[in-house]
Amino acid sequence: MKAQSYLKSGYSYVVDIDLEKFFDRISHDRLMSRLAVEISDKRLLKLIRLYLKAGVMENGLITTPTDGTPQGGPLSPFLSNIVLDELDKELERRKLNFVRYADDCNIYVKSLRSGMRVMSSISSFICNHLKLRVNQSKSAVDLPANCQFLGFTFTAGKASNRRKISNKSLNRFKSKIRHITRRNRGQSLEVVVINLNKYLNGWRSYFGICETLSVLRDLDSWIRRRLRCLLWKQWKVYANRRRELMKRNVSESQSSHTAFSAKGPWRISSTKAVQLALNGKFFDSIGVVRLLKKNKKLNI
Repeated sequence: MKAQSYLKSGYSYVVDIDLEKFFDRISHDRLMSRLAVEISDKRLLKLIRLYLKAGVMENGLITTPTDGTPQGGPLSPFLSNIVLDELDKELERRKLNFVRYADDCNIYVKSLRSGMRVMSSISSFICNHLKLRVNQSKSAVDLPANCQFLGFTFTAGKASNRRKISNKSLNRFKSKIRHITRRNRGQSLEVVVINLNKYLNGWRSYFGICETLSVLRDLDSWIRRRLRCLLWKQWKVYANRRRELMKRNVSESQSSHTAFSAKGPWRISSTKAVQLALNGKFFDSIGVVRLLKKNKKLNI
C-alpha cells in the first residue's frame, strides 16, 4: 500500500480528514461546470444532469435534490473524484504525501506540529474553495495505529506499520457471520456453508492482504466453533448426538458422556469430543473456506 510506504519512509503522523455529508453536499452546478471542461458531448452532460436530478421517494413523497449525488449509486465514486480532483492537485502542488479514495483522505507528515498546520490549511481550502465541510469531530492528527483507511489500520510497537484490519471492520465481519450461522434459522449445514462461503470469499479477497495473519487464524477458529454450535443444535437429542459423535471416531464412552452433558452449544463446542468429531479436516471436506490458507505461514 502507498500509505504503508510513506510510514516506512518516516512520515509517522496521519492527517485524517473526514468530509461531512460529502455525497449530500456536492454542488450540482459546480460539478457540471467541472465536467463541461473535459466533456464536449452535450448529450452525455444532459444524462448526468438528469441522473443528479432524479427524484428520491421518501415517505411516499418524491423530492428533487438540488445538491448531492446518490450515495451508493454507480456514478457517485466517479463524480466524487471529479469534485475532489482539485483537492488532489492542491496536495500535489504542496508536495504532500497523501492517499485518497472517494471522500476518504489521509495525509502523511513527520511531526504532530506539521500535521496540525496541514490540517488547518487544507481544511480552509476545502471549506473556502471547494465549498465543502470538514467534520471536525471525526478529523484528527494522530498516529497511524489510531487511524483507519478503507477498513485497514497499522500496528504499533516493535512490529509497527504493518497492515492490520481495523476493529470496526472486524466487528462488522463478526456481526455478518453471526447472522449467517444463527442456530434458529432452520437451514441445513449445506445451505449455511454456501451462504457463508459467498461472504468469506469476497471478504478474503479484500482483507486477505493484511499482515497480521494470526487474526485470520483466530477468525477461522471462531467460525468453525460457530458451525460446531450449529450442528450440535441440529442434532437435538441425546441418542442422535451420541450416534453422530461415534460416527466420527469418538469413543463410545466419550460420546455418551458428551451427548449427555447439560452444557450449552457454545461451551460444548470446545470440548475434546466435539472438536475431534468436527475438526478442521471435516470442515475442509464440506468446503468451508479458510481465511488463512493452509500453506501460508504466520508472520508474527
